Amino acid sequence: MSRIGKKLVAIPKDVKIQVKDGSVCVEGPKGKLQRKLSDRISIEIKDGQLLVKRVANTKIDKSLHGLFRALIVNMIVGVTQGYLKELEIIGVGFKAAVAGDKLNMVLGFSHPVNYVIPTGIKIETPKPTQLVIKGIDKELIGKVATEIRAFYPPEPYKGKGIRFVGEHVKKKIGKAQATGK
Repeated sequence: MSRIGKKLVAIPKDVKIQVKDGSVCVEGPKGKLQRKLSDRISIEIKDGQLLVKRVANTKIDKSLHGLFRALIVNMIVGVTQGYLKELEIIGVGFKAAVAGDKLNMVLGFSHPVNYVIPTGIKIETPKPTQLVIKGIDKELIGKVATEIRAFYPPEPYKGKGIRFVGEHVKKKIGKAQATGK
């Protein structure tokens, strides 16, 4: 049996969970999230706790069992506390600013890079070289963060680029230093 899937999920008092038409809807103080369930998974709610069950004992059912329990927990945490991802921009003259529903970045290209911020996501720039991505959907925040990072991933020689806060980029020595010239 899935170790994660068989754990009960405690439902906070300010969160409402509804299961209907093959989807689960979680509503809390920060917003509302909805996800379609697999037909191989069922959800049972009683006494303020949620139990995820599977239809059969096949390998795919076991993996979906733990997956959907984890996704529902992420939805509950999202609507109660929210999620946050931080990025830092490293490079001379590199900066970012939010203007309306767009993120404008100067990354050393011949043109500025504009990124349209999806609905449900809030991006802040406390410093021109720091981005804070906030929202209630953990999956969407991760997607937005990786899309922004993909504009200029950190390069291994000088370390310039966009990286997650705390991400370690292993630096390489250049060709001139490697040959000893």
